[in-house]
Amino acid sequence: MNWRAMTAPAARTLYPVHRLHGVVLLLLLLFTLLLGMGNSLHSRLLWVGEQTWPNYYLLNPDATEPSCRLEMDVDAEVQKRIAAYKPDPDDLFSSPPNPDAIRQSLTRNLELCQQEYALYEQNLEHATPALGVFKTVEQGLAKFLLDNIELTKYLFIAMFAMAAAIAALDADHIALRLPRNRAEWRLSQGVQFVVNGLMVASLYSYLGKLANSPGSEGAASLQYAWSGVFGLFMVINLIRLVQVPERMRAGRLNLSSGLVMPLYCVMGLIAMSYFLFVDGYASGLAIYFGMMTNLSSMFINIGLYVLVGMVLKQTRLPELLLNVIKPFNLPAPLLASVIIFATAFPTAFTGASGIFILAVGGVVYDELRRAGAGRQLSLATTAMSGSLGVVLNPCLLIVVVAALNKEVTTTEMYGWGFWVFIMSASLFSLIVCKTQGNWKPRPAPGALRAALVQMKPLVPYVAVGALVILSIWLILGLRFNEYSAPMILPLVMLALVLLDAGKDSRGEDESRLQAFWNRSAVAASDSAVHIGALLALIGFSICLGGILERSDLVHVLFPEDLASPWLAMLVIVVMLTFIGMVMDPFGAVILVSATIAQPAIQLGIDPLHFWIVCLVAFELGYLSPPVALNHLLTRQVVGETEVLACERTGSFWHRYERLLLPLAVMGPTLLVTAFVPMLFYAL
Repeated sequence: MNWRAMTAPAARTLYPVHRLHGVVLLLLLLFTLLLGMGNSLHSRLLWVGEQTWPNYYLLNPDATEPSCRLEMDVDAEVQKRIAAYKPDPDDLFSSPPNPDAIRQSLTRNLELCQQEYALYEQNLEHATPALGVFKTVEQGLAKFLLDNIELTKYLFIAMFAMAAAIAALDADHIALRLPRNRAEWRLSQGVQFVVNGLMVASLYSYLGKLANSPGSEGAASLQYAWSGVFGLFMVINLIRLVQVPERMRAGRLNLSSGLVMPLYCVMGLIAMSYFLFVDGYASGLAIYFGMMTNLSSMFINIGLYVLVGMVLKQTRLPELLLNVIKPFNLPAPLLASVIIFATAFPTAFTGASGIFILAVGGVVYDELRRAGAGRQLSLATTAMSGSLGVVLNPCLLIVVVAALNKEVTTTEMYGWGFWVFIMSASLFSLIVCKTQGNWKPRPAPGALRAALVQMKPLVPYVAVGALVILSIWLILGLRFNEYSAPMILPLVMLALVLLDAGKDSRGEDESRLQAFWNRSAVAASDSAVHIGALLALIGFSICLGGILERSDLVHVLFPEDLASPWLAMLVIVVMLTFIGMVMDPFGAVILVSATIAQPAIQLGIDPLHFWIVCLVAFELGYLSPPVALNHLLTRQVVGETEVLACERTGSFWHRYERLLLPLAVMGPTLLVTAFVPMLFYAL
């Protein structure tokens, strides 16, 4: 892989393009998006109906004339019923009817009949053919949404199956390093085959338990679906085990060959070993992985955010934004600082740190290298460019935290997260400028005017994005916020791709629509690779977290006699950082919500403080060896060749700056975030 490929013209990708799979996945994601907007659309239809036809809720275009008696002599009817009364000789408690009770009942029935006739008259007045058509559409949509509540789960399984299958076919599951010879390739594929087989066995063990549980047909059908998915993965692994790519040279396994095993496989082996040999819980892998199904809407949103990131890569937006600061001729240290501040907000809009790196990391690395930054600083900045924004609005991770924990709100977390971001980004700038030197800018005369000129091409993008958001609000009544962002942003980005496919950025023989379609298909194809890799990692992260949940480790670390919140916070910082080192953020949040959060809060840790510390600790973990997920994703974007070519000369700091710089920034940030606020409530 060559990092310069990221700035090539036209559709850009570092992976084989599965056009058909990409189109199917794109349609699948768009369908789930529309399904997610279904409730908003139905609410909007009800609003339009009420504004157009007063008392719309009561109108029925198919109403028939009531059959009740509109006119009645109540007194005569009472006398008639009393006269018709005949005592029952077999009933010891038979007594004549109460005239007052009969009169009251008849009066009430007469009032109800009058209301029915009034409603019927109202229907006759307003029951136009237009109302009939509108009512049919509105009620049809309501019935569809009601009948397909469970459909989202199966759509998620289909999305995961397609995406993970493509990741398996291309051998793009996340590992500490790539296979370098045929033996390592077979090791990677063989381990995947074993882990997928263990998942199938666990699923069938769980199905055996469900067979004895009444009313579990729905859960059983989901397990059969998952069994089919992992069975498909086993077939793919067998095929790839035999069909070794020609680029793989002959070779043997060595001590470092274990690094080629995908991380999800390592997690699966550890979790299944515990469940099977320690806990005697053969269905544990299936049950914990199945938690993803219960939270399918959240993981579909992750898929939509990945699509946003990959579509962003197919536009010139990153380059146009960087063109604004180019006239100032910023030296590499200062450019790195500006990039850290500038990329935090797009990171929040792509939902999680890794997605932004996958989308724009190549451009960031490219521009830093052009500015004269060394490979180490460029790699460190690229890895961190997708980290600091996870505490900013509208990041999906905070939405998940607030959804799983009612003690905190998104508004509170975004508010405090902003100041944590300012602190960490400022610390990054200070360290980089101190260690790199030559940080003072030397702008050429007229730099400000040139920068303003470079902003002109951005105006149409801003206008189109605002128009799409405004249109969705007017049509659906759906405002743009942290909850609606996963549904609105894909439509915004597709509109920007259509705008971007102008004459200057497409082939000579391509029309605008052809360029739009090609780029969308490529973006969806890239999305499939990353969605499959990320969701597999998340699912088995949850399984790995099941060990912590089922063991007594939490009770050991937080005993009932532990009275010091300071000691509790120290334990929390260490635990959360370790969890961040080995788990994906979304799986880690689910685990922490179920295990650590409540014991910590009961020991006196403020809930808002706990979750802000949690997010910062996770970010430190994602940037810390041995896994360092953000560094792995950076390697996927810029290519292993660039990573291996890092300078190995100079001081210890400059030789390992790509690893040390993020630790030097996030470590102090975590300590300040964890312990300084306690001075105000824990003394």
